[in-house]
Amino acid sequence: MPVQTALTRQSFDNRWITLRRPYHQVAPTEWYSWLVDSGSLTQRLIKKSHGDFKVEVVKQGWFLPTRSEAKALNMRSRQFALVREVRLKGNGKDWVYARSIIPAPTLTGRQRQLRMLGNSSLGHLLFSDPSMKRGPLQISHLKLNDGRKLWARRSVFFLSNKPLLVCEVFLPELLQVN
Repeated sequence: MPVQTALTRQSFDNRWITLRRPYHQVAPTEWYSWLVDSGSLTQRLIKKSHGDFKVEVVKQGWFLPTRSEAKALNMRSRQFALVREVRLKGNGKDWVYARSIIPAPTLTGRQRQLRMLGNSSLGHLLFSDPSMKRGPLQISHLKLNDGRKLWARRSVFFLSNKPLLVCEVFLPELLQVN
């Protein structure tokens, strides 16, 4: 079953562990470096794929975030946000499923461009913006509706002090490439 079908909105409404001092016991060894890397995931995937990297939009629109996502962004309940879900592909394979939650007030000024990313990388935009600050990393393993579990991380980014939440779900195919 494809991940975009198996991952539901409820998959993201999960218990997240904030990494203050990352310990190896929190995550399996094979996923540890991916989960705790505070650098640009986009750049790391481009390097791993030797430049054969693509972003494919699965869906984008105005939706209600999960309770967990709204809480992470200090949003009121029942407040809509721009939700963008993409597959990050390396060498033609799905490596990461990413979900971004962007509150409406964040989409003002220079950040209006976030509405029109299309198949461009959000990570590239975030890490090239000099105003970008990143909150602590949180990790979890998400339950899919078919019973599988996948490791994920998320963090709140701030562009000109305006928040957005990025969650990255690491897919098994990522570990099958050297």
